[in-house]
Amino acid sequence: MGDEPNHHISSKKMLDASHPWQQLQDVADSLGCDITNKKFAQYMDQIDPIGHLRGEFFYPKMKELPVVDQSLVDPEEDCVYFCGNSLGLCPRATKKYMDREITKWAQMGVIGHFSGESPWSLCDEKLDEVMGKLVGAKPGEVAIMNGLTVNLHLLLISFYRPTPQRHKILLESKAFPSDVYAVESQIRLHGYDPDTSVIALEPREGEFTLRTEDILSKIEEEGDSIAVVMFSGVQYYTGQVFEMERICKAGHKKGCYVGFDLAHAAGNVPVCLHDWDIDFACWCTYKYLNSSAGCLAGFFLHEKFARNDFPKLLGWWGHELSTRFTMDNKMVLSPGAYGYRITNPAGLLCPPIEASLEVFKKTSMSQIRTKSKLLTGYLELLIVQKYHGKETGQRPHVDIMTPSDPEQRGAQLSLIFSIPIIEVFKELEKRGVVCDKREPSVIRIAPAPLYCSFYDVHRFMKYLEDALQAAYAAE
Repeated sequence: MGDEPNHHISSKKMLDASHPWQQLQDVADSLGCDITNKKFAQYMDQIDPIGHLRGEFFYPKMKELPVVDQSLVDPEEDCVYFCGNSLGLCPRATKKYMDREITKWAQMGVIGHFSGESPWSLCDEKLDEVMGKLVGAKPGEVAIMNGLTVNLHLLLISFYRPTPQRHKILLESKAFPSDVYAVESQIRLHGYDPDTSVIALEPREGEFTLRTEDILSKIEEEGDSIAVVMFSGVQYYTGQVFEMERICKAGHKKGCYVGFDLAHAAGNVPVCLHDWDIDFACWCTYKYLNSSAGCLAGFFLHEKFARNDFPKLLGWWGHELSTRFTMDNKMVLSPGAYGYRITNPAGLLCPPIEASLEVFKKTSMSQIRTKSKLLTGYLELLIVQKYHGKETGQRPHVDIMTPSDPEQRGAQLSLIFSIPIIEVFKELEKRGVVCDKREPSVIRIAPAPLYCSFYDVHRFMKYLEDALQAAYAAE
């Protein structure tokens, strides 16, 4: 895994029985129908063990989206929501839990800090153990607070302590801009120059994604000068899943600290932060964790650093609870992740997380991952069959940037089009397909397994065909 260039399988002979394409084809064969048939998609939804979880979410209707041309669709039909990698859908329980807290505020005022089902002074602690299980953390290793980039800064203050001999930070070349800005600003704060202290690793010429062997080679080559190795768990642009455990082992071998931005990994792919010996991690909760736009973020500190003496920014909420309200201005620091909390939790931002985690408690990351491989594999197979015509000169054609190996991707395919994506994107929007574009040439399609169906994929292919025809005609 991870050492092969990006490619797409074109022959069934290359597939083993565990490959999603082969599993899907076996089902189609048993039904006696083509894999492109609506009957096949509907049957896959019937046998989906977590398909019922779609009912736990509000799913937008075509008529509810202002960008949809209602003359092109059935207004009463669900839209095709393939944008969970940007903002997850709203769990139905969110309104109930939000109303509960607003009512408590209205009826109790300040007393709500220590009363009700979710006292505001403790509402984050009610959730962090369940959150931790989603990323493979032990109790005490996770805190819910701030936003992702704020948490990244807090972590880098502790873990990025450069010296003239070891001052570099290694990350992927197309890391999310916010990560790049955070890294560069931390480097400047210490008096170093990002031009000489950032190693931004590029894919090989002609390839879209990084090979694990090249990441490990770079760590081996420059590790003695690297202070921090910091990659994404899942690369936001390409959809590649990085081999976090192998990267971590290589970094530690060279004396580097190793951390990950799990914004696109948490709730998407299995992660084992504690067992993989990851030093630190952070993630947002509004993508695959469906916790509302800009909601509180996740923070992970491995238990081996629970009582560290690293530099850190301190605040009242990092003080141990037993003496926090003594107010004597003598810090008694909470161990682990809790010691990094600066201020009290946002009482009205915990209910959306509570609602989302309630859905996750009804399944497992194993079940989610199993469906995700099949769902994304189904989308990939249909696209490859119909539009992977670059070699034959077919226009319009669609290439897939995301690795074809199911183990190297999550619930996202990054599609490259032979015609301008702005036109394709507009035509998809008109037909109720919610996705996103990333300049210069990529449209990201993410069928989140908690609420997306095989029939959604089937419908997407019809809307994609119509959108491509319209965009091609307008070119």
